[in-house]
Formats: sequence, C-alpha cells, structure tokens
Amino acid sequence: QVQLVESGGGLVQAGGSLRLSCAASGRTFSTYTMGWFRQAPGKERDFVAGISRDAYSTGYADSVKGRFTISRDNAKNTLYLQMNSLKPEDTAVYYCAASTLYGWYTNSARYNYWGQGTQVTVSS
Repeated sequence: QVQLVESGGGLVQAGGSLRLSCAASGRTFSTYTMGWFRQAPGKERDFVAGISRDAYSTGYADSVKGRFTISRDNAKNTLYLQMNSLKPEDTAVYYCAASTLYGWYTNSARYNYWGQGTQVTVSS
C-alpha cells in the first residue's frame, strides 16, 4: 500500500503559477505509475496528467497541454505538478493517484490509491 498527501494548492490570479506536490509513503514509490486528476464542483473527476514509473513517459489532457508539467522524484518519494498560465477554468480540487499498472492511464478506475486532494482556485 501507499499513502498519498497533496500540498501546494491555494488561490492565484489568472495567468499565475502554482506547483503541487504529492508526498508518498509506504510501499516503494518508484513501483507506482502516478497521475493527477481534478474535480470541479458538480463535475466528474477528470484526468490531468500521468507519468510512468521511471518518468520516461508522460501524458496530458488537452486542456492543460503546454501549461502543466508533471514530474516525479523517486529518491524523494514525491510527485509534482507545475501549473503555469492558470485559468479560472482550472479551479478544482486536485488529486494525486497511484496505480500498480505499467504505463499511465487517463481512466481513474486504473488507479488504486488516492490522496485527499488540494484546492486550487484561480481568480479572474
């Protein structure tokens, strides 16, 4: 098992930046595929970005491509999401998730473990 704790959310103006972190504990972090998802009020939880175990492969939702960057530091057991050029429509609770499968996935059902989420609010 792995425990995930997100941090780094907050209130930012449109055009600003935030970096989210997800600290993992428990089973070896490097054995998990990782992903970021987000959920806005009244909407479903959507895929944001995914990264393979060795960080060789990454993928992004079209809505964040070119603005967000996912990365991981397996030595520090930490996942990151650098968010630049933020827009009001990026406002949501952001969750990190871990999967025991290889590769990365856009389907939330492929992920076994979830953090509690961190709120990101972008004002216009």
